[in-house]
Amino acid sequence: QVNLVESGGGLVQPGGSLTLSCAASGSIPSLVARNWYRQVPGKQRELVARLFHDGTKEYSNSVKGRFTVSADNAQKKLYLRMNNLKPEDTAVYYCNIRRLTGLEHWGQGTQVTVSS
Repeated sequence: QVNLVESGGGLVQPGGSLTLSCAASGSIPSLVARNWYRQVPGKQRELVARLFHDGTKEYSNSVKGRFTVSADNAQKKLYLRMNNLKPEDTAVYYCNIRRLTGLEHWGQGTQVTVSS
């Protein structure tokens, strides 16, 4: 029922910026967490940023001060603004919606490559 599609990834030099977008379709309950994950092939998926229904935001230590998560719930959009990108940020980035029941919805991911 819920479909998520990420966009905005690409190739950027160290120190550059990108904004990732996640467009949702379908019916999304009010009490959900909206999350960004990233994964490097062969390594475990990492939670990068989380936005709770009450507006509370959490970030992984590796991106604090550089990334900002935001949402336009009326438009069913989730964003991740990434500043001062580093090569270690290279990964496939996924948006995720987690319901109170624990049911999750995932996008297909968008590639971010940080390289000089």
